[in-house]
Formats: sequence, structure tokens, C-alpha cells
Amino acid sequence: MGPPPGAAIIGAGATEQGEIPGESPEVIAVRAAVAALEDAGIDKSAVDGLITCKAPLTAHGTDEGMGPLLGINPDYSTTLDYGMAGFSLHLAAMAIRSGLASTVLLTYGTNARSARIGFSRPIGGSAQWAALTGFLHVAGPAAMAARRHMHLYGTTEEQLGWVSVAQREWAALNPRAVFRSPMGIGDYLAQPYVVEPLRRADLTVISDGGAAFVVTSSQRAADLHAKPVHLLGMAQRSAIRNEQNEDKLMRPWLGSIAGQVYRNAGLGPDDMDLAYLQDGTSVWVLQMLEWYGFCGLGEAGPFLAEGHTRPGGRLPVNTHGGQLSESYTHNWMHLYEAVAQLRGEAGDRQVPGAEVALHAQTHDFWKGAATILSTRSAV
Repeated sequence: MGPPPGAAIIGAGATEQGEIPGESPEVIAVRAAVAALEDAGIDKSAVDGLITCKAPLTAHGTDEGMGPLLGINPDYSTTLDYGMAGFSLHLAAMAIRSGLASTVLLTYGTNARSARIGFSRPIGGSAQWAALTGFLHVAGPAAMAARRHMHLYGTTEEQLGWVSVAQREWAALNPRAVFRSPMGIGDYLAQPYVVEPLRRADLTVISDGGAAFVVTSSQRAADLHAKPVHLLGMAQRSAIRNEQNEDKLMRPWLGSIAGQVYRNAGLGPDDMDLAYLQDGTSVWVLQMLEWYGFCGLGEAGPFLAEGHTRPGGRLPVNTHGGQLSESYTHNWMHLYEAVAQLRGEAGDRQVPGAEVALHAQTHDFWKGAATILSTRSAV
């Protein structure tokens, strides 16, 4: 998949994050969509494409359910199961590139916290085998991945802890964040284990909330919005053989995604001003820092401990607090924050002069996607 010339985000909207009692995922998603359309400065009648994300472990969020609430009949519509923001964004770009749609609305909403949806169950490929081994939550295999990294490279628990501590520092500057109270490395190390060596702060918060985006062609974007955010490159890779993949825990296939997205954009890791790395667990950030070339293999621990991802560091990572401190929206709020930062609209946590961002995500051990975003036009 080459770079998608002509794709740009012109609208971004988000609801409050945390607990939203009494609202369905669809209603939350619609509120986010209204905000995105307002931000784009267009009426819903201009939307001829709709991509919705089905809320994990529920039947909520289909395009058929959202259509009546939005009051639209788009030419193109679909729903992605486990449709994280990156996969949904790529599908929108492909729909635009193929001519199936010209202006695509992406929406996501969840009430996982207020509905008390349980995530202590295996998901994805080979779930039945995971259950037999006792892996009823992502914390189990993530803890094994952390131990593998520690064994190979001497990574310490304190070094891993700087993922969570740095993101809490960013979250303290974010009014939407669920967890904003101060947490130093000593506070982190004092927490009991959930699954050794992982602590509570290493695992995602569960929350309610919604996010939405309007994507159109770059040719139209400049006429519709003063600050469009362009897709300079995108890449995906699956690892759906799962247990058959060599060194599954370390996810080496992430390196293939990194190489492809950098080639497609004609850029490299040193060109990134910001990085948004999906953090269902802190271990994913540790791994992606290495596979995306921000440091060498085995060097993420010292890289984190040196403070590079913290406020004021040379590689700001998850400047909204991520899934560890802000909210759990499957990388949708990572994308929302990337757009806000690139537009210079991130308030107290704004990174000065940020022009290029990496948005990268994984569906645990099974697939991944990456996008390079910029205020610079690809055309």
C-alpha cells in the first residue's frame, strides 16, 4: 500500500472521557460526530461516506445503528469490528482514493466503564487456547513480553515504569484525562503487582467516551479547513498466524510496518516531532519505541529512564496521557490528540513547532497499523 495522496483530516471531535452514565455508545459517538462536523465547518449533507467502529465485546456501534441517529444516507458505509482509529482512518483514505466516497465521517463511542463491561476474557485469534493457558486478560501475555525483554536486554522494572510516569505527567495537563493525580517513579514502584512485573499503572484505564473525524481529499481540504492534517504515509501488517509466529511476544513484525510507513512518507524516525503509540499496556510502548527506530533494540529502557518521552523531552509520546492515564478509546483519542498538537490547539501541553507525528497502533499480537500525519501537504 503506497502513500495515500489526497487524504486529509479536516474535522476532529471528542466527548468528555471517563464515565458517561445513561448514554449508549451510539449516542456518545453521535455527539462526537456532531463536534467533528462543526470543527470541519460542513453540514452532514456533505458526508457521502460513514465508517463506524463496533465497540469491543458488544454489538454496539454499527453503521446501520448510527445512520438513523445521524440522519444520513451515505453512498458508502461500513463497520469495522475492533475498528481502532488507525485501521478506520486507512479505510477512509482508501475509500476516497478509490472514488467510493469524497468526504468520510469516522465515529467511535463506548460506555465500557458505566456499563461495567468485563475485559477479563481472551480476545482475537486462538482465544480458546489462551483461555486454556489462563490468559484471560491482556496483562498475562504482556507480562510475559516484559519478562522476555528484561531477560534479553536487562531492562528493569523502574525503566518500564517511566512509560506510565511520563504519560501521567502529560495527563496532568489534560482536562479530559481520567487519571491526573501526580505519580512519580517511587509511587509507581510502590504499587502491588497485577501480573508480575506489571502494576496497575501499566494497564489501560477503562472509560466511556467518543471521538470522530472527517476525512476528505487533500485537494478539497485546503478549501474546507484552515488547518488540514494530511496523511503522508500509511502501512499495515498482520501477524494472524499468532502462535506460529517466531518470537511472538516481541512482535518483530512491527519493524516491517515501521519500514513501510517511513518509506511511503519519505521520512524517518528523526523527522517525527511526536509519537502516538497505542498503550493497552506499557509494554507495547516499550516495544514500539524500538521497532519504530526511536532507539535501538534493547535500548528502550534507558531511553525512557533518560526522560526523552516526558514533557520537555526530545520525543513527546502520548501527550494526552494515552490509554494508561487519559482514556480507553482504542487509539481514537491518540489520533484526536495528534490532530490537536499538529494544529497548535493542545493548550498547556502544546509541543512548540510540532509539524509531523507518528500514529501507530496494534491489535495486541495480531495486527498493526501506522500513519504519518502532518500539516504539510502531500500534494
